[in-house]
Amino acid sequence: MSAPSLASPLTHFDAHGQAHMVDVGGKPATRRVAVAGGRIEMKPSTLALIEQGQARKGDVLGIARIAGIMAAKRTSELVPLCHPLTLSRIAIDFEANQADTSAPAAVFCKATVETTGPTGVEMEALTAVQVALLSIYDMCKAADRGMVMTGVRLLEKQGGQSGHYIAP
Repeated sequence: MSAPSLASPLTHFDAHGQAHMVDVGGKPATRRVAVAGGRIEMKPSTLALIEQGQARKGDVLGIARIAGIMAAKRTSELVPLCHPLTLSRIAIDFEANQADTSAPAAVFCKATVETTGPTGVEMEALTAVQVALLSIYDMCKAADRGMVMTGVRLLEKQGGQSGHYIAP
């Protein structure tokens, strides 16, 4: 007895609803770029430790940058249906903002990932941001266990059949 055919916009499921890796073999190699971002909110005193380079474990943002780069490169090992990709560029940038009346102290992380290939790099950019923020948490948890990672999302995507996307 065969399963009924299911029409779905989700590309990681076949006509029978079974999970599978998308076949990108027939797609042309084009330049692909994805930018993702997210933030980690913390006490103002924790942000001061980071900015002054006084965290006990060392250069928080430097280590987080390396962690994000490593994570982007290993995304296919972490997310089951991602293709292993050759990445041509990974850039991790941080911007700190001090607490004020409208927002808590936080570090914003932005990851830009590029490749030339048959599939996009959105997952690599999102993974880079998540792991960079986790690394900040890990390096600063002795000072602030209440940090919150939030707002991780795709900010921009270029290339491929679906074209250019910019988050609203």
